[in-house]
Amino acid sequence: MALVGYARVSTLGQSLDVQKEKLEAAGVDKLFEEKKSGVDANRPALKQCLEYLREGDTMVISRIDRLARSAEDLLRVVRELEDKGVTLRVLDQSIDTRDAAGKAFLGMLAVFAEFETNIRKERQMDGIAKAKAKGTKFGRKPALTPDVIASIRTMREEEDFTVPQIMSKTGLSKATVYRALATQE
Repeated sequence: MALVGYARVSTLGQSLDVQKEKLEAAGVDKLFEEKKSGVDANRPALKQCLEYLREGDTMVISRIDRLARSAEDLLRVVRELEDKGVTLRVLDQSIDTRDAAGKAFLGMLAVFAEFETNIRKERQMDGIAKAKAKGTKFGRKPALTPDVIASIRTMREEEDFTVPQIMSKTGLSKATVYRALATQE
């Protein structure tokens, strides 16, 4: 019966040190760690951790949001652990799935974690809407401005450049050059 730890932070600039200290203090035998968003379904270290766990083991994490960001994802992981005969221990929230109270509390926390993620998304969408209302443009700037189109036409018509020469000189793709040449004045 091994204690297997999993630590995760969302970005490369964040540190795993605090989580690692807590997990090591809890006595984990093996530690899996990664720097990936919790929303990202492709988390290689989590996958390795889940494959490593055996019946009777306990997976230890510092906080529930280190494991999953949605209730659905959390419940999927917890079901996988249960199917393998593995318990989950969450240090900061004092959750242990060996008993019914721990399982119930885990379910409630999963709902709140998902709620927090949804609130964050709503705030982000509100911010984007406000920025758009103020006239902020999102996305890549157009490659074909009136000046660029005029320059391409000059190269083609007056300087007798070929399309590959125009592509080389402007750094634009063939399709973009042809689109510029086809644009009505």
